[in-house]
Amino acid sequence: MNVDTQLVRQLAELLDETGLTEIEVEDDGRRIRVARQASGVVAAAPVAAAAPAAAAPAPAAPAETDLKSHPGTVKSPMVGTVYLSSEPSAPPFVTEGSSVSAGDTLLIVEAMKVMNPIVAPKSGKVVKICVANEQPVEYDQPLVVIE
Repeated sequence: MNVDTQLVRQLAELLDETGLTEIEVEDDGRRIRVARQASGVVAAAPVAAAAPAAAAPAPAAPAETDLKSHPGTVKSPMVGTVYLSSEPSAPPFVTEGSSVSAGDTLLIVEAMKVMNPIVAPKSGKVVKICVANEQPVEYDQPLVVIE
């Protein structure tokens, strides 16, 4: 098999730029996967641990361990980087405690330079935002909880 080292290097640089832990591309029947240990996930843990302390006044917020099984959890459909607003100077799409309608944009997940809006699957109140702005996220990671 002839390995395209330049493509492997480009993919590794993309991992560095985006904070992703893994990327896989397929082209003309050839598949290349580049992965590294999730040091970015470990660095993100203190951010996630600090969020419940700030949200302590909201008793309706589910516990960290219940997020994946909570029926109102909106999970990331892809690996990418989260943006809570449309641009750096704009206000966030939603905040904890705000009401949303089905189809409202909650946040954006950028993957491979494509901005993917993540919309509310149902109407309700945002009780928890589980991610920080510009944080790398993995597939199926909890993003927002709506009740």
